Amino acid sequence: MHPVVDPDESPTVLGGTQQDEGIMSRESLIVSTLVELADNLVDSFDIINILTILSDRCVEALEVDAAGVLLASPGGELQFVASSSESMRVLELFQIQTNVGPCVDCYRSGVPVVNVALDEVNGRWPLFASRAIEHGFHSVHSLPLRLRGRTIGALNLFRTSQGSMEDDDIAAAQGLAHVATIAILQHRAMLDATTLNEQLELALTSRIVIEQAKGIIAEATHCRMDQAFGRLRAHSRNHNEGLTGVAEAIVMGTLRANDLDNPK
Repeated sequence: MHPVVDPDESPTVLGGTQQDEGIMSRESLIVSTLVELADNLVDSFDIINILTILSDRCVEALEVDAAGVLLASPGGELQFVASSSESMRVLELFQIQTNVGPCVDCYRSGVPVVNVALDEVNGRWPLFASRAIEHGFHSVHSLPLRLRGRTIGALNLFRTSQGSMEDDDIAAAQGLAHVATIAILQHRAMLDATTLNEQLELALTSRIVIEQAKGIIAEATHCRMDQAFGRLRAHSRNHNEGLTGVAEAIVMGTLRANDLDNPK
């Protein structure tokens, strides 16, 4: 005899299956992110590429709409390094310029800033909160790039909706931040102070090249800056080339903007 199934219990069973699939999807993305980060450490260490991968995967795997990374120079000044969108880049730069915001607080204290509704900050960051809401974001989470008491930056996650992030998502994001922190600190440990400063200067120069490439792409293809960045990232990912290398090819004219891959 076949077991009798209570119809009232069916939604529970189906719901559980869908939840398991969602968990597996997130776990698969996180595992693939760890593999991709490790792969980028083998041949050449491109800090912008690594932190851009981190930002992109947070958006893909977690319940967030934008992500970005601020990294401290040897002198302690925060620098914008990577983001998943143009709006995120603008807000990261705004925090650096004003020296106020959740990401700045997270870096200074080494303590996560999570589940903050931007219309309820009660004067904590009035200018930043107003600017973030203008860009369509309504909640923010910032996690320290921190290891053994040393904080080197912050991973910043923005959402267009209010409401708390799930604890599992926060833990997953912090885990990815730890992996990136370990990679950066291990790389720095192999360098002397002079080389380290040269690496940071190179990273900042690479950011300038990427911004130049975005402008060239936007003008050539008549698209917005965030769409230009999307094409740059898509081409980099699809052809297994560093983001900086693709940007340099655009600026040097050895790669035409119209020949870039379109994001899927």
